[in-house]
Amino acid sequence: MKLIENTEARRVQALSVLDPRTQAALGQFFTPAPAADLIASMSRLDALSNTVRVLDPGAGVGSLTAALVTRVHEEHPELDVHVVAVETDPQVMPYLRATLEECRATYGTTFDLVQGDYLTDDDALIDGPFDLVVANPPYGKLAAGSLHRTRIARHLVDASNIYTAFWARATAALAPGGQISIIVPRSWANGTYHRAFRQWMLDRTSLDLLHVFESRNSVFADTGVLQENVIVVGTRSDQQPQVVLSASIAHNDAPLRRTVPFDAVVLPEDRDRFVRFDDSAVVPPAVSYTLADLGLGVSTGKVVDFRNREHLTQDLSADGVVPMIYQANVRGGEIEWPLRPAKKPQGFSPSTEAARKLLLPEGHYVVIKRFSAKEEKRRVVAGVWKDDGPVALDNKTNYLHEKKGPLDPQLAHGLMLWLNSSTLDAIFRTFSGHTQVNAGDVKTLPFPSRDDLVRLAQNAPEWLPEQAKLDALVADLFPTVVGSAE
Repeated sequence: MKLIENTEARRVQALSVLDPRTQAALGQFFTPAPAADLIASMSRLDALSNTVRVLDPGAGVGSLTAALVTRVHEEHPELDVHVVAVETDPQVMPYLRATLEECRATYGTTFDLVQGDYLTDDDALIDGPFDLVVANPPYGKLAAGSLHRTRIARHLVDASNIYTAFWARATAALAPGGQISIIVPRSWANGTYHRAFRQWMLDRTSLDLLHVFESRNSVFADTGVLQENVIVVGTRSDQQPQVVLSASIAHNDAPLRRTVPFDAVVLPEDRDRFVRFDDSAVVPPAVSYTLADLGLGVSTGKVVDFRNREHLTQDLSADGVVPMIYQANVRGGEIEWPLRPAKKPQGFSPSTEAARKLLLPEGHYVVIKRFSAKEEKRRVVAGVWKDDGPVALDNKTNYLHEKKGPLDPQLAHGLMLWLNSSTLDAIFRTFSGHTQVNAGDVKTLPFPSRDDLVRLAQNAPEWLPEQAKLDALVADLFPTVVGSAE
């Protein structure tokens, strides 16, 4: 274990001397030893033989390599290991080289050390085939016309984030039956932003294990990262019928695991192929409709405030000014307008034809926050706009509509109640681990029928009952097992 201890010391030392601005630009979040041990522990070693070829792209100081090499030696000392480690930062290279040299001195590991850009370099060393990949890739958005994105899209798949681009190239480098164990943000698993990558990856690998951390900030605590990270283990093969779902509070806790059918993780009828990390939420039998089935749609608010500053105003009495609605206005199942005090202008002056096209016509709409605060109990927070006159909605909201127009008032009330229920929240959390609620996510959510939604509104004792009362009402109307309600 001296190798792991020494590598951890190198990690801490590297973090102390690197410029934080460079770290942020390169997405350098080096893997702590306990997390590296956990990731390395999830690779399956039973099918390996002879010389095991390992890839560590974006290797940092080599924490993942050290953990995996140690495990292979302890469990299968008869195997030889050859590591290809790739790192782009010349300041980090001495630390990585020291780790690889210690792997060789301790276990006889051979290695190739590649300094370069993993996403664009043509070095044949990094294209495999590899038996094992361990990776903690950097992450950050890739602009549509960037060299990294166009290069990966040309050869593999359109990847809109650095981490999915790393993941795609590493997957392509696997030998048949080779495995990848990778720690990444959870955002790839749902929504339209990563749809192309998700479908590409699922067509090429078998999802073997999905691991979540219950604590958002535990994995990279000393780097200030609050991103919700997950570990994914996949094999270059056809999809196996079962997947292991794994969870721990933090990286140093023993995981709790259970095996579930793959069809519970990626629903057979789901064309977007959302990946669910939890199958515990039970969808009531009567809740089997999508918005499209109901003849409804969801759109993102039309006003981008920084592009429409000249139309924003606090003078609500001026001619032609209409309400301007932000996330903060969504409160208690309704839209509180105007907010007093308000951080943002509460009025919108549609003084041009282009501005007038941003307005919604008079009527009822269900407005959903696109970003929920971490401290909120529910991820989906919805309210009904029901005041007279046209309205402007900020683009950090989504809204439900019928054929681009307003909703029936009772239907809007029922939709709001369903969206604010704990049942819906539990369903949403099975596939979304972050605080953003995208229009694409809402399109996939299950809803009761239109008649049942109206019934829900009619049975509600108040506009938005307290949570326990609302959940009891939902449970009574939509029992999870037919005939189970008393």
